[in-house]
Amino acid sequence: MSDFMEAIETTEAPQAVGPYSQAISIGLNEAQLLFVSGQLPIDPETGKLIVDEGIGASTQRVLKNISAILKSAGLGMKDVVRVEIFLKDLKNFAEVNEVYKSYFSGPIYPARQTVEVARLPFDVPIEISCIAIVKNPTINM
Repeated sequence: MSDFMEAIETTEAPQAVGPYSQAISIGLNEAQLLFVSGQLPIDPETGKLIVDEGIGASTQRVLKNISAILKSAGLGMKDVVRVEIFLKDLKNFAEVNEVYKSYFSGPIYPARQTVEVARLPFDVPIEISCIAIVKNPTINM
């Protein structure tokens, strides 16, 4: 990796199932960006998919995984500036939104896109990725 990039990894979120990092932090002058890879509804303690309990439980598990990755980088959901949500069925949009808004308190919410996709890894119903920002980063890159 280059001098301004750092991989962020935690055991409190599922390990990568392919050639990617849980997150990558990028230092740019006075700020640092953290790119969190798409997270699936996998319980990191059991390795089991959280899909049978419905889209609300799946969404909550994904956002918990993202929160754990952010925490391992010294960040929180308040630091997220962009979110990408991939749904197998946009009919679940309202229920996903209900869970989502419990993780972001505003008044400024992240920019976001939500798209319906034909299929996701392990046939899960949802995947979420995000970008967070660190002001005055303490990590020397």
